[in-house]
Order: sequence, then C-alpha cells, then structure tokens
Amino acid sequence: MADGRTPAAISGENLLFLTDEQLRQGIEAMFFAYRGFTADPDRILANLAYGRAHHRAIHFINRAPGTTVNNLLNILGVTKQSLNRVLRTMIEDGLVESRVGKSDKRERHLYLTDAGRALEGQLSDAQRVRMRSAFRDAGPDAVAGFRTVLEAMMDTEMQRTYTRLKESGA
Repeated sequence: MADGRTPAAISGENLLFLTDEQLRQGIEAMFFAYRGFTADPDRILANLAYGRAHHRAIHFINRAPGTTVNNLLNILGVTKQSLNRVLRTMIEDGLVESRVGKSDKRERHLYLTDAGRALEGQLSDAQRVRMRSAFRDAGPDAVAGFRTVLEAMMDTEMQRTYTRLKESGA
C-alpha cells in the first residue's frame, strides 16, 4: 500500500472498531459453533444418560491422570456437590477410579479406567473431526487468530490453568 500498511494490518485495524452489531454476530457465531462442537459428544453421552458435565470431567481427568478432586473443581468451576454427583455416577459405572492420596490421605486422585479412556476417545475423536475440518477450511492464520481470541477471553486464573495444562504436555 502507498502508506506502507499491508492489507492484513488494515484488516486488523478494522477489528479495533467493531460495531455492536458485529460483536453481536460474533457472540451468536460462538453460541452456534458451541452447539456444533458439542452435538456429536452430546449424542454419545445421551445413550449413557450423561451430560456435558460428565464430558468435561472425563476430558480433564484424561488430560491429567491422577488429578485431585479439588483441582478438577477449580478447572471446571462447578460446585463440589455437582462434581460429586457426576463423579459418583462415573465411578459406579466403572469409568473413573478414585484413589486415596499417598502423601495426603484426605486427597482423592482420579483416573480413567479402560472403559473411561475408551469413552473419552470416542468423545474426543468426534470433536477432533469437526475441529480438524474447520481448521483446515479456515487456514493457519485463522487458526492462530482463533486461539489468540479464545485465550484473550479467558480471565487471569483460567489463563494460568490453561497455560499449566499446555505446558504439562499431558
């Protein structure tokens, strides 16, 4: 461009001045994308009389085997009562195992059983297919921008938790 700005820079500048209507459209796009993102796992979970809380618990127990109940409470941001209800059903159904802590007997460490890992694989595979397709269609620059936006929307404590999970490589 004559003023030295690239088309991408000009496009980025336009993002700084989004109208309320454009922001509303972005909010609605997130709602509908979330529905799509959760649709396949929801169908799988419905067959087990499970919901999204079960899915999130399974995901993060798989992500960090041996995580404590307290850590899972912090990650999920749910009440102890609701998490206990979710964990109780998954333990009874043989998907999750709760082990007493070695150094602190009050702690409960959570692990997926073979059946739990199989269910987690089904749920994640369904979401990976959708994400891979969307990322492939959008391209690498859009994927990087998408991640940047998602991370910028997290509050500080969630960013810390997210960063710890990413860095753990689990």
